[in-house]
Amino acid sequence: MYGLDEIMADLYAEGRPANNETAEEIISRLEVQKNYIPSSERAHRDYAYILLKEYKKYIKEQKKKEQNKAIFPEFL
Repeated sequence: MYGLDEIMADLYAEGRPANNETAEEIISRLEVQKNYIPSSERAHRDYAYILLKEYKKYIKEQKKKEQNKAIFPEFL
């Protein structure tokens, strides 16, 4: 999906939690960037579920990077 990494980085910088509202925001921002999002309700739910799962993973990775940077700032 075009722009997904940037969207997740922006949402993380905004302090957005990993919840259904944020998943909907990701979908909205993806649509603005002309990504195809199926219009069926089931597909929309599936996209939201997967995007939320990916955003949770992104948050976990970012927190790990921040912890490592705090512990070993000279190596990063």
